[in-house]
Amino acid sequence: MWQTDLVDLDAYFARTGASSSSSLKELHEAHVRAIPFENIDVMLGRVPSLDLADIQAKLVGRRRGGYCYEHQLLFTAVLERLGYAVARRMSRVMTGPRTHFMSIVDNHLVDVGFGAGMLHPMPLVDGAVVDQAGWPHRLRRVDRRWVLEKQSADGWQLQHAFEDDVEQQPIDYTMANYYVATHERSPFSRQLVVMRLAPGLSRRLVGSTLTIEHAGAEPENSQVENLAETLESLDISLTERELSHIGAIPGTPVGARS
Repeated sequence: MWQTDLVDLDAYFARTGASSSSSLKELHEAHVRAIPFENIDVMLGRVPSLDLADIQAKLVGRRRGGYCYEHQLLFTAVLERLGYAVARRMSRVMTGPRTHFMSIVDNHLVDVGFGAGMLHPMPLVDGAVVDQAGWPHRLRRVDRRWVLEKQSADGWQLQHAFEDDVEQQPIDYTMANYYVATHERSPFSRQLVVMRLAPGLSRRLVGSTLTIEHAGAEPENSQVENLAETLESLDISLTERELSHIGAIPGTPVGARS
């Protein structure tokens, strides 16, 4: 049902630098650090394919990334091929609809597709706090839900919330993917979003604004003038045709076509 047999483990490990002997924590970090979070296909007028062969060709075969459905479908397939028992779930981001794809593996929240968010799995323990690349995250149990929060200068901020016993089918992600890619209220249908996370460093491109944040320091914002150069610095390589299409979208950097 999840097309797990299509995963090319050798190609995936070459892309991420992990191996079949890596721990769950090591696999999670390697994936997040190697493969960008981005919504470029949506900006190109496409609903991203959730076929695993297409995801693998894009995220593994090219210097491209994707958003939560693509990341999680690839990563959970890899985990199952390695013998892990995976529970695929869906969560509600902030106060929006339940659209985010996350998973539970070995009694941990596994979430490689939440933008510049989690570098490591979170144990499903009420009150557990895990340093995520320099930004503490906390899980709390509230009634039947698990609530993920991120610490900020203003206190703990809600990220998303989920139930650990509500099973999902592929069609659930197909519907959510279509909503996220096309609905006018979706944050990913209106503007370019690229996010990267590494220990102590978060980089976020939203529209034409690049935000670079070091753990414990104030974010630094700058306006991007050349999109191609900025995307290359974020480990994304586009064709000239793709760059030209994005450059025609209002609000993208002036140098997008160069």
